[in-house]
Amino acid sequence: ANANQKGKDSKPLLLIATEKKDLAMAKLLLQYGANVNQQDDILNSPFLYAGAFGYTELVKLYLDHGADFKIFNRYNGTALIPACERGHVETVRLLANTKGFPIDHINRLGWTALLEAIILGDGSQKYVDIVQILLDANSDKNIADNEGVTPLQHARKRGFNKIVTLLEAKSSIKQ
Repeated sequence: ANANQKGKDSKPLLLIATEKKDLAMAKLLLQYGANVNQQDDILNSPFLYAGAFGYTELVKLYLDHGADFKIFNRYNGTALIPACERGHVETVRLLANTKGFPIDHINRLGWTALLEAIILGDGSQKYVDIVQILLDANSDKNIADNEGVTPLQHARKRGFNKIVTLLEAKSSIKQ
């Protein structure tokens, strides 16, 4: 059998296993040569999907099997960006601390993972934790969105006081 065969909706078998969060099937498919970077028609890959949905064990597995950091989703984003948006703290921790991962990649919307956590997050503790993880991993807090608004300005505007404090503290250290 071809482990890279595509099923319904042009989905690779490994992507189907990922969507079902089926770690055993994913491992079996990988034993038979499944590609963690193979994308479907809407540019989901097993690695990108696992990151977006916070399937940390699958993300680890796919990192060990050649996840390509230059393969992007339909928003020209990495696995980290939607993980930040959706509040998947452990997945963010893993990716932000993976050597060579493009932590400051800018997607088609003009947002980095840090911006996405602030703009689309709700300021709750998990988003505070995500911002802390990103800053500790040396995410550039000065990268503004397409309109020139920085993460600090977005956090102030949204009233995310704990995040503002983190961004201001990192400001004084780096300058």
